[in-house]
Amino acid sequence: MAISLYDLSVASYLQTLGGVAGVLERGHAHFIKNNIDPNDLVETRLVPDMLPLKFQVLSVAAHSLGAIEGVKKGVFSPPGTMPELDYKGLQNVVTDTRDALAKLAPDEVNALEGRDMVFQMREMKIPFTAEGFLMSFSLPNFYFHAATAYDILRLNGVPLGKRDFLGAMRMKS
Repeated sequence: MAISLYDLSVASYLQTLGGVAGVLERGHAHFIKNNIDPNDLVETRLVPDMLPLKFQVLSVAAHSLGAIEGVKKGVFSPPGTMPELDYKGLQNVVTDTRDALAKLAPDEVNALEGRDMVFQMREMKIPFTAEGFLMSFSLPNFYFHAATAYDILRLNGVPLGKRDFLGAMRMKS
């Protein structure tokens, strides 16, 4: 059986976004139970020179739905300024991203294979094919930011395990 671009990208995004949504929900419940304002965590960082939870969650959206949109347009650029969001706003970003990705048809995504596209940041331009960009740039960034969001919550006492991060696995039926 051949694996399609949709299966490698969108199906993987959806699985991990489900995990991120669950991790954020468990975080919210933990903070409320312990009389901690969840909004206090939005700007929390693992270390001083890393970007905060808000950036990690926004980057999960940018490197999933944003990556697919970039491939469709032929160019992907990192998001500019970050919007002001509270904890619920971060949860909404994940929900909205999942909803939009779930609406993509496999044929629509698979038709992008072989397309030329460019990663552009300021004056720097890096050429890719659609699948090269998604597999070697988008997915690694997506997983990095999802794991970092998990790590920030875990470091702040949220009782999480690897299974929480994984989301709903695509098991044989």
